[in-house]
Amino acid sequence: MKADRKETLRYLGYRGQEIDSQTERLLDEVEAELERDSSPKSIYQEYPCEADGDKVTIGGFTIQSANLAKNLKGCGHAVLLAATIGRAADFMVKKYSVTNMAKAAITQAAGAAYIESYVDEVQSAIQKEAAARGLYLRPRFSPGYGDFDLSCQKELCAMLECSKRIGLTLTEGNLMMPTKSVTALIGLTAKARESCQMETCSQCGNVDCEFRKEESRG
Repeated sequence: MKADRKETLRYLGYRGQEIDSQTERLLDEVEAELERDSSPKSIYQEYPCEADGDKVTIGGFTIQSANLAKNLKGCGHAVLLAATIGRAADFMVKKYSVTNMAKAAITQAAGAAYIESYVDEVQSAIQKEAAARGLYLRPRFSPGYGDFDLSCQKELCAMLECSKRIGLTLTEGNLMMPTKSVTALIGLTAKARESCQMETCSQCGNVDCEFRKEESRG
């Protein structure tokens, strides 16, 4: 598993332009270092959930979010997921911010692409498990999307024991450490037409999808 080069370039702001040889060399170096030093870990757990109006209850925890409720409407269960690639990207950004700002920027982008690729891989495993039970996945939805407040991170991470099990902690402002980490909820539905086969909204051309959300950049 590695960072998706196209996604890295997208995070850097490239839109189909040719990259010069120096940038390509830096990309190669950063990606090799990330792949060598990162330590991807994840955990996920299924919980009963109920979405009603602008409120979602999952595993006894109530979340006030109309956007999340819309995403999980009709789902009796949802999977809570947390994943991280470890601290390598953070250490690299700190190091290169002093010695090579271009490399620091590329590390930020490659780290964001790496964690997205890893979460997609974990989601594929969840999808296979769900399919064996005749279930389908709704698009994953993370704190920080729409009105799904970041303050919910604290309870969600506690539910999965993220600190103990994958080394994922939160700052006072509920930002994740390591920074290249993701938490998300994924609804389970028995109706194929209400599911999503795309791993991220950026891959999908259906701009009218009722579950569509803005993609976050790590």
